[in-house]
Amino acid sequence: MLIYNATIHQNNETFTGSVLIENGTITQINKNIERPNDERAIDANGLHLIPGFIDTHIHGANGQDVMDASEEALDKMASYLVKEGTTSFLATTITQSNEQIENALKNTANYRSKPKSSELLGVHLEGPFVEQSKAGAQPAQFIKKPDLSLFNTWQQMAGGLIKTITMAPEHDQDQFIEKLRHDGVNVSAGHTDVNFKELKSAEEKGLNQLTHLCNAMNGIHHRDIGAVGGAFMLDSLKAEIIADGIHVSPEMLELIVQNIGSDRLLLITDAMRAKGLPAGDYELGNQPVTVTKDRATLKDGTLAGSILNMIDGVKMLYQLPNVDMGDVIKMASSNPAKQLNIDHQKGSIDIGKDADLLLVDDEFNLKLTMTKGEIAHQEGL
Repeated sequence: MLIYNATIHQNNETFTGSVLIENGTITQINKNIERPNDERAIDANGLHLIPGFIDTHIHGANGQDVMDASEEALDKMASYLVKEGTTSFLATTITQSNEQIENALKNTANYRSKPKSSELLGVHLEGPFVEQSKAGAQPAQFIKKPDLSLFNTWQQMAGGLIKTITMAPEHDQDQFIEKLRHDGVNVSAGHTDVNFKELKSAEEKGLNQLTHLCNAMNGIHHRDIGAVGGAFMLDSLKAEIIADGIHVSPEMLELIVQNIGSDRLLLITDAMRAKGLPAGDYELGNQPVTVTKDRATLKDGTLAGSILNMIDGVKMLYQLPNVDMGDVIKMASSNPAKQLNIDHQKGSIDIGKDADLLLVDDEFNLKLTMTKGEIAHQEGL
């Protein structure tokens, strides 16, 4: 497969050229626009060729949820995600009974990604080691204190696929954070009431991320800047953002991007099963959820994940002042790859990396999604 006449975004360089793909891998990148004599060639007509998006926090889509613990659920999610430019993802759990969490972990361990679908990279374990007062849509009755023995059991069940964990760092005990970071797990502060002193202490132990920044955590106060202030102050922390204009207002989103910067932000959807489906009644973590045209809420009005598509989150970021296409690529592709330690394989357009590629126009309208060199989705090309 050859994609030619494309505006290629490669690291800090943008140029018109072609990309040759063999056996799912990028093997050549050339600065030319000559039409090849090959039926398998795709004329990009000057469209932007960018790396596929990596969603490191997603619960469900297309009527399915990770907690359904079935191959069909993950298949239907993965086949939908390519339509929004997501070429790989972390299957994200929710606070639930041990049995339900374990069923989901075993299912992901046994799952094999299908061709022309988004690739399952691993698990984001959201909860159950979170703070009761910041539970949000996490079912409070199943919340626990951090338990290293239980986590190790779950990691074994998951076949080592738990890549990220969301926890409340103020409840750290038995060197939980230190030991998980030693084993290469991203430890993310979320559903937390941590103060800045506690957050800085956790960061020194290995905490390296914040979950859906501003949501289910304390805000900035003039006597304690808390978790949100910590995202601004502590350069070692990456921060997830849900760019739907609902979880974080457009003004706050602009403040975050301009002050934290595109090098430390991770665009996520935190989407639940209603993504891609009509408004109506759904469920998340066995809790009834009402979905309207733009949001999902519990009965008390608490936001219950999102119904955001990655491409729409990308467009919202791209509209912000002083944000260019390179900034968006960092937040949606290269930063997640680096955070998961797979940037040797994904997240940018380089020789030897997976051909997870997108063609988009100047307004980030998606024209083509390619997963490992195969066309998974195409529209208007």
